[in-house]
Parts: sequence; structure tokens; C-alpha cells
Amino acid sequence: MKSPEASATKKQQSTVRWVVAIAAIALIFDGYDLVVYGTVVSTLLNDPTQLGEIGPATAGVLGSWALFGVMVGALVTGAVGDYLGRRKIMITGILWFSIGMGLTALAPNVIAFGALRFFTGLGVGALVATAGAVVAEFAPKGKRNYYNAIVYSGVPVGGVLASLLAIVLLDLVGWRGLFLIGATPMLFLLPMALAKLPESPEWLMARGRTEEAQRVSIRTGVPISAPAPQGAHVLVSEPVDTKIGFRALASRKYALPTLLLGLMSFAGLMLTYGLNTWLPQIMSQFGYGKSYSLAFLLVLNAGAVFGGLIASVGADRIGAKRVVSTTFFLAAVAMVLLTMQLPFGILLALVAVAGVGTIGTQVLIYGFVSNYYNSAARGAGVAWCAGFGRLGGIFGPLIGGLLMAAGVENQVAFYVFAAVAIVGALVTAFVPLRNSETQLLASSSAPVKIAK
Repeated sequence: MKSPEASATKKQQSTVRWVVAIAAIALIFDGYDLVVYGTVVSTLLNDPTQLGEIGPATAGVLGSWALFGVMVGALVTGAVGDYLGRRKIMITGILWFSIGMGLTALAPNVIAFGALRFFTGLGVGALVATAGAVVAEFAPKGKRNYYNAIVYSGVPVGGVLASLLAIVLLDLVGWRGLFLIGATPMLFLLPMALAKLPESPEWLMARGRTEEAQRVSIRTGVPISAPAPQGAHVLVSEPVDTKIGFRALASRKYALPTLLLGLMSFAGLMLTYGLNTWLPQIMSQFGYGKSYSLAFLLVLNAGAVFGGLIASVGADRIGAKRVVSTTFFLAAVAMVLLTMQLPFGILLALVAVAGVGTIGTQVLIYGFVSNYYNSAARGAGVAWCAGFGRLGGIFGPLIGGLLMAAGVENQVAFYVFAAVAIVGALVTAFVPLRNSETQLLASSSAPVKIAK
């Protein structure tokens, strides 16, 4: 006969798998939304029969409208998410995003396209801001960076999916067909979330809903704070906070770290959205055709997926701060080297490293942020970084578009993005460590004693 502890552990593992799967799939479509515009921007630039006459600067503005929506959606979620709960926000975000993508596929002109990109971004913001909080409150300690990396790697996985589908289907279904694919989560992910996504027991405890938290703990095996009835999986946690959401972020405990974490996310998302929007166009001006340019986009996102997962293991062992600083620096080096006349194979490898240091770094930042705050401030903290960071995401496509419109040399864009990566590494170095990170650094640097 199984002990209650073993049963709780098995239940927790099943719950974590469902939560991670739902959150990861949601962010796959976030990544799909991010990259699909980059795959069709050349079509929109070259064919005025689609939405009308569009120049590079206008294309950059259109790329930024979705990011502005994400910023607003994330910040609104941060204001209400720690009050309403993780489950409600996730389900609403999935439905909102799917409707937005479907309507965007029907846009008749530039104005409607931009407005619907903003509308879709609101739903994406809710998903991005909530996914990290959900995973941090369900994943077991010691693996939270890893599970966050799995979930937020959904963004570059979605980028890979968008790149592959654009290569295969763009000529067959056009850009409208690619956007319709982005509406499919309403058909399968929404029912999955309704059936399998529970509310976080930790969030329920933080809101003082103790009995409900205990019932959810018994059903899911997810730890909560004592006291609890027999069958509930018990851990000692922090007391219920009087300051919740953005009020907690403004407290003495979190004010400075929140500013620095927001700047880290600003840099990471500026790089992520800037490269995903303009890398195909930049490489095409280096003489690479359409298929080659899309291949660069594919490698950028694939490098982010695999590199981000590997880096997350290091983040759990030695601390996310060290790893994020390193990957930012690697991105800067890779983008400087991309300006040189190097063999094609080496260029692909450098693009993969750039993917690790930009998109992969942003994956690590979300994990860092999710685990930095307690439950009362976690949703707002992730939302702040997702929302304020999206300002960087807005500037990324805009700066790329302005540089292309000004006719500057192609390598200038890479130098600008490399400088942003260096700034990101420096900001990361000044983030105060929490006790858990200090312990990780101490243990990783402690001398190893050899038994005689």
C-alpha cells in the first residue's frame, strides 16, 4: 500500500506535467506570433495588393504594435493577476490570443492589421506574465529554472514552427493562412486548460484562502504551508503578505531589484524582437536569398531552445545571475562576428549562439524573475518584467526599421544589438542576490574536500 507521501509525490508529478505542458504550448503560440510577422514582412513590403503600400519604417511600426499590446496586457495582468489567480488569467489569455490571431488573418488594410496586432498582443501579454508565476508555484524546488526554461522555450520553439511553416506553406496559403494557424489554440489548448489547469495552492494561501488551498493540495499533491489535514503535502512557507502585487514591488525589499530586473528584460526583449523581425532582411542584404534568410531565423530560434535548456541547468546549480550575464556577453560577441565575411557554416553557428544569448537569455530572465519574488508579488514581478521589457521589444523592430530605411550599412544593426547585449550583462551584474542565490554561489565556489 502506498504511503500518503508517495501518493502526493505522484500526484504532484502529474500536476506539474500538465501545468508545464499547458503553459509551454501557450508560449509556443506566443513565439509563433512573434516570428510569423518576421517571415511575412518581405511579402507585405513587396506586394502592395496585400495590405497596401508599406515601407520599411511602416513595417517596423506594425511589428511594434503587437509588442505594445503585450506590454499593456502584461501590466494589466500584473495589476489584477495576484488578486484574480493564475488559472483565470491563463484561460482568458488563451481565448483572447486565439481570437486575435484569427481576426488578424482577415485584416483588409494596414490600419486594421496594426489594430488587431495590438489586440492580439493583449492576450499574449497575459500569457507571458502568468506562465512564469504558474510554473514557479507548481515546480519542485531545485528544478524551477529548468521547468521555467522548458515553458519559456516555447517562445523560440514557436519561432522554429513559424519559420518551418513559412518555408513550406507561405506560397501555398499566403500570410493570412499562417495567421489562421495561430488561432488554433482555441480548439485544443483552451479545453485542455479548462480540464487540467488547477489554481495554485501557494497563491490561495497567500490570499488567505486556507481551506481551499488544502483541498487543492490534496487533489494535486502540490505543497502548501502548515497546518493542513492528513493527505495534504506540507511545507513551511512565508506568512501571508499585507502588500500584494505592484504595491509589494514598490516596497523597500523589492524596489531596486524590480528596476534592474525590468532593465534586464528590456534588453533581452529588444534583442529578441529586433533580431526575429529583421534578421531575414539583414541577411538578405548580405546576399543571402529568401530560403537562406529564413534558415537563419530557424537556426536563431533552434539555438535558443537547446542552449536555453542547457543554460537553465547551470542556473539551478550556480544561480541564474551568473548564467544570464554570460549569455548576454556571448550574444554580443556573436553579433560582432556576424559582420565579418565568414564561411556559411560558421555564420550558422554564430546565429545559434546569438539565439542562446538573446532569446535564450530572455527565457532565463523569466525564470530568474519568477523565482526572485514571493507569491504575493510574483505575478506582478513577472508582469512588470514582461510589460516593461516589451518597451525594449517595441524599440527592437523600430530601430531595425529605421536603420534599414536610413540605408546604413548592414553591420551597423548588429553593432547596435551587440551594445544592447553588453548593457544587459552589466545591469545583470548589479541585481542584488536573494539568500537562495547566495547559497548557490557559495556552494558552487566552495573548495572540494577530498577524503583521505
